Amino acid sequence: MNAVKKNNVKIIGKGTKPMLFAHGYGCDQNMWRFITPAFENDYKIVLFDHIGFGNSDTSSYTKKRYASLQDYASDVLEICRELDLQNVIFVGHSVSAMIGALAAIKEPSRFSKLVLVSPSPSFINDGDYVGGFSREDINGLLASLESDYLSWSNTIAPVIMGNPEQPELSEELAQSFCKSNHEIAADFAHITFLSDNRKDLPNVKTETLILQCSEDAIAPLTVGEYTNKHIAGSKLVVLEATGHCPNLSAPAETVAAIKSFL
Repeated sequence: MNAVKKNNVKIIGKGTKPMLFAHGYGCDQNMWRFITPAFENDYKIVLFDHIGFGNSDTSSYTKKRYASLQDYASDVLEICRELDLQNVIFVGHSVSAMIGALAAIKEPSRFSKLVLVSPSPSFINDGDYVGGFSREDINGLLASLESDYLSWSNTIAPVIMGNPEQPELSEELAQSFCKSNHEIAADFAHITFLSDNRKDLPNVKTETLILQCSEDAIAPLTVGEYTNKHIAGSKLVVLEATGHCPNLSAPAETVAAIKSFL
């Protein structure tokens, strides 16, 4: 099966320069709907769903084939090859920020810019590194997910989203989680929350923008600062937005930051 079909790739926009948008954990390409209209006149917008989420085709999924973020980065590169995308502007949210970074490390000539929205190279605290969670926290999160995925989804969504004054966004996120393939979502959660890509950051040579929310329970400001420090020449913009999903909760501010970078 080709990647375009497997990952439910959609192409919109009037431009020719490609912008490839990659969603975060438990989400799908619809999470970019407030962002993409600002770029449709000038860019070729490429949207997709990670396998197991949205309307992706899961028939080719195996746990062995998707055992690390590198494997998800391979899907990104396959999409780029099949569509012959060059000089790609990659916009990745949360775990997809690291997926995009890994893809750009593997094929740096294919990417012109990286926009990392709420990235985290590692969620687990380690010595002087503050990822936001202890290993015990993450173990508990994963155990809760495995015991009752639906309940976990409804509990974690408001924490991830923040912005309690916009409860409809938390509800949307929870519904997105619940629509996922539960088995794949559980596997991907282990990869997402246990990966440590700190050593990969210095290998990113693509021009990079890091968008960090001022308050984020999932990726605290220290994580954005760490990422900025270890990707040479990267630019860190701290948004006034709060929560982990500024693409949904603060699209105008997110768009403005991306446009300024481009």
